Amino acid sequence: MTQIRIATFNLENFDETAPTARPSLAQRITLMKPQIRRLRADIACFQEVHGQERPGQPRALLALKELLAGTNLDGASLTSTKPEDDAVFDQRNLVIATHLPVLKHQQLKNELVAEPRYQRLTAVPPDSEPVSIGIERPVLHAQIDVDHAAPGRLLHVITVHLKSKIPTPVPGQVVDAQKGVWRTADGWAEGSFLSSMKRMSQALEVRRLVDQILDADPDAYVVVAGDFNAEPAEVPVLAICGNIEDTNNGDLATRVLVPIEHTIPGGARYTLFHHGRGQMLDHMLVTRNLLAHYRGSEIHNEVLHDDSLAFATDDKYPESDHAPVVATFDFD
Repeated sequence: MTQIRIATFNLENFDETAPTARPSLAQRITLMKPQIRRLRADIACFQEVHGQERPGQPRALLALKELLAGTNLDGASLTSTKPEDDAVFDQRNLVIATHLPVLKHQQLKNELVAEPRYQRLTAVPPDSEPVSIGIERPVLHAQIDVDHAAPGRLLHVITVHLKSKIPTPVPGQVVDAQKGVWRTADGWAEGSFLSSMKRMSQALEVRRLVDQILDADPDAYVVVAGDFNAEPAEVPVLAICGNIEDTNNGDLATRVLVPIEHTIPGGARYTLFHHGRGQMLDHMLVTRNLLAHYRGSEIHNEVLHDDSLAFATDDKYPESDHAPVVATFDFD
């Protein structure tokens, strides 16, 4: 294969629905299947893919398979995060869909970074000692053969869904979890701090994984794609990029990851619309050696609605509130 398209797309809680629920899965698929067709992706990294159960069968990605039916990813292999029992998670799986050969894959959750521990100050009652700050979602890494004509030409695809900025609940501080009402301002601040700790723990694990790959093969092709829940200048993104401006070490230049969004005009550079402002939360970062093969990017954000407005309900906007990002590479 000469040219490949790689996409990342947060499908936003993609799941089956109850018969009377709105929007129904069928309504969501009607709107979102054209988005999948438009990707024309050879490799698609999906986030927030829920699993479904059938009597006597393990949980599976049935809703996603229905979404992909009739697209170029129909029948593609689905490499997913999963619990130890070998089924998929109930909620928010990471999935890599492709017809290309997936030679190896792994998921990491506190494999390269120990789970953070912290003594909460505003908990009621306060913690008497540090407690584990659990990381909800693992990282998914797949090694994909991108060209049978060039044996050994592997692409390392890492897909992520970093912790959101929604504050982590603190015991005794959340008055109404559904409405996000907190008892005190410092309780809310500490919950936000805990979420940032989780987000950075995940970002550090991704960066360590990238360095581990490059230690084994300095010429490896690496792509990190997904929902970072952070904008380009925020620390989680910068931590994974490893820019020389931050490390002040020119010897690390070949290990820098480059956001391909830099080639998209600033006015169109956003994947979420919130409070009237476009935010670039979904990224695709690549090793510098991939830039020789890079041919361009797209962000399909024309139909994004403002997810913060009172009328922006899922019933009126059944599609995802994230825009997909697509990049084209030519390995001729």
